[in-house]
This record gives sequence, structure tokens and C-alpha cells, in this order.
Amino acid sequence: MSTRLINRRNLIATGGAAAAVTLGAGLIVPARAAGVEPTPTMPGGANNYRPGAALTDRIGNGGFTMTGTVRRAGDGAPLEGRRIQMWAHTTEGHERDPESHGATLTDRDGRFVMDMPQIVPAFGQPHGHLAYDAEYDDGGFRTVFLRPVMSSPGQTSLDVEFVLVPA
Repeated sequence: MSTRLINRRNLIATGGAAAAVTLGAGLIVPARAAGVEPTPTMPGGANNYRPGAALTDRIGNGGFTMTGTVRRAGDGAPLEGRRIQMWAHTTEGHERDPESHGATLTDRDGRFVMDMPQIVPAFGQPHGHLAYDAEYDDGGFRTVFLRPVMSSPGQTSLDVEFVLVPA
């Protein structure tokens, strides 16, 4: 049995198309990106957080789309089945109102989508709140709260990224 050595010269010669790592007795695994930095918790992100918000596909009458990706720090692998909660001050309610909160799960690609009412400025800024709360998941990752500010009150969607650190 022969083992092909992967080095810079071979990688360049093949165009990098077959990047792989050989482990032990000929086991080959795909090379993964390293160094994907974790998402830090944002100041003010936990304001008006409601532990255990219900899982739903939509908050209120919709009209604003909140999307995002959840990945693992280090290798950037997508995380399926992670519970993400969202809330905001909207055309239908304040961010402290229970009906302004909802949660969803990520799909196999680590993506999530929530339809919610249009976000409107609160305290002078149009912003949303999102949380990955380890207490309401399997506890495998550290809790992260986000508070992304929109560039304009007329913006009808917001996309965020969670990069989680194992607990």
C-alpha cells in the first residue's frame, strides 16, 4: 500500500482540488478550515431576553426576515439543531412583550430563518436581539447574545452569524 504525501508542491500541482489529510493507516479525511473565530457576546444583547421563548416559524404578522448561520469555532462546521431566539421592537410590539419573542432551530447547513414584524427604532436605533442560550439546548456550547444594529429603519431583513465555542 502506498501513501501519497500531501505537501505544498503536490497541493499546488493538483490545484488544491484534492486537499486531504492522511491519518495513520491510510485513513483520509477532508481538510478543514482552522481558526474560525468565535462570536463575542454583544453589550446590550441580553436586554429583555425571555428564557425559553416558544419555537415558531413566525412572530406576529411577519414582513421582516431575520436569517443567520450557526457554526462551530475553530473549524467552521455548520451546527444543526441549535436553538436561536429572536426579539425586537417592531411595528406590532415592544421587545419586552412576550409576543415579540420567538425561537427556531438551525437546519443541517446551520441556517435559520424567522419571519417577524418590521423592526423599528428603539432608543434611536433600529436593532434586533438574538440569542443562542446553552441552557435551552444540549449545553454543548457557550451562550452568545447578539444586538445587531440595522443600517436603516427601512431595511426589511437582517442576516447574522453565530460562531459558537464548545463549553
